[in-house]
Amino acid sequence: MAQAQVTSVEAIELFRAKFIVFLAQARNVLEEASNEVVRMRPWLQDEKRMFWEQELRRRARKLEEAKQELFNATLSKFHETIALHRMAVQRTQQSVRDVEVKIAVLKKWDRELENRSTPLLKQLEQLHGFLTTDMTRAVAFLDQTLKTLAAYHDVAPAGGQKTAPAAPAKTEEPT
Repeated sequence: MAQAQVTSVEAIELFRAKFIVFLAQARNVLEEASNEVVRMRPWLQDEKRMFWEQELRRRARKLEEAKQELFNATLSKFHETIALHRMAVQRTQQSVRDVEVKIAVLKKWDRELENRSTPLLKQLEQLHGFLTTDMTRAVAFLDQTLKTLAAYHDVAPAGGQKTAPAAPAKTEEPT
């Protein structure tokens, strides 16, 4: 028969209380991480894509305006303004290219987010399940252990002293 030396039931109770707090905090962190990934998808696919597509249209209009001004300047043959308008066209062309690069990066991340996040989300879900089921059983086991120790303590003699065997009952002998 195995023996256990329990020196402090209070230590087990304290561990149990801190363990329950840890489980609650860990579950919250895991849920928050999962929610962040879930919120990231629409943000990336909808909000940011729409923003940059609108920005591309806006900058493309500016480019067309700059090209039109350059064309008008070449027709008027003002050499000083032609150089300024060419620089404006080059700046707006670079601006359009910058937005096109951002849209390409956005599309790349849109494709890669699913591939990179799905395995990690599965691991988060597994860990959440472990914390919810197995660790809840661990808390129940600690509860049962504390009950068993309390019952043992109630049955065990106080102070760990052995009780003296009961004196044999005296029987009266007939005289």
